[in-house]
Amino acid sequence: MGNVCGGSSQAVDQHGKPLNKTPAPAETKTEAAKPAAAAPAAAAAPAAAAAAPAAPAAAAGVAPAAADKKLKVYIIFYSTYGHIEKLAREYKAALESTGDVDAQLFRVAETLPADALEKMHAPPKPDDIPVMETSKLPDADAFVFGFPTRFGMMAGQMKTFFDTTGALWQAGALHGKPASMFTSTATQGGGQETTLWTAVTQLAHHGMIYVPTGYAAGAAMFGVQDAKGGSPWGAGTLAGPDGSRQPSEVELEALRVQAKHFAGIAKKLAA
Repeated sequence: MGNVCGGSSQAVDQHGKPLNKTPAPAETKTEAAKPAAAAPAAAAAPAAAAAAPAAPAAAAGVAPAAADKKLKVYIIFYSTYGHIEKLAREYKAALESTGDVDAQLFRVAETLPADALEKMHAPPKPDDIPVMETSKLPDADAFVFGFPTRFGMMAGQMKTFFDTTGALWQAGALHGKPASMFTSTATQGGGQETTLWTAVTQLAHHGMIYVPTGYAAGAAMFGVQDAKGGSPWGAGTLAGPDGSRQPSEVELEALRVQAKHFAGIAKKLAA
């Protein structure tokens, strides 16, 4: 009876062995008990941290490529006796002096026959300046056009060139591109202003942005002591009735001011 009533006693069989033996608690296995497993994870953290700077390095590699991009300017001109050519070369030098500008010279095709040019005593065309191809115009970021006057308007050779740009006009390929101009006349009243402002119609139909000079050249524009070309519409020179007069230093200085002024505006528009 003692075995039945005792609160702490266990039931036994006929041999005195316990009937309900309590099994030993199962061994609990946990990964936390293995400190060695945490070590690789801890080691992986510095490795990941070391790899992190790779992204800025890649980004740094992109920056120089963007910084190296230069403003591409096509200087396209027609010159009979070399006055416009001289202004074009001077314009190119002034543009590139501002930095980050790739200025390229092109001439438009001559439309006069060789015998006519010979009778006019026109010098040969420069071999180092290629003829402009209309299809290449969209490659430029900005344009500068130079041409002499013909009775107060652009020379026919330049007009013929513009007449070949119809496909670009239909496609809007030159829309929004800035442009500047300069000219040459025989006399002061020979079209320094009208030659350029009548040429603006070509730019307007293409949706191009005309950038005039204004009076940015200051004293070079205001002086009246000597005969000189140029106007608020753009730089210019006087060739004289026989073409013997060459661009003066005052005219060239006004042209340089125009080129630098144009470069500044063209860069802002291209940014």
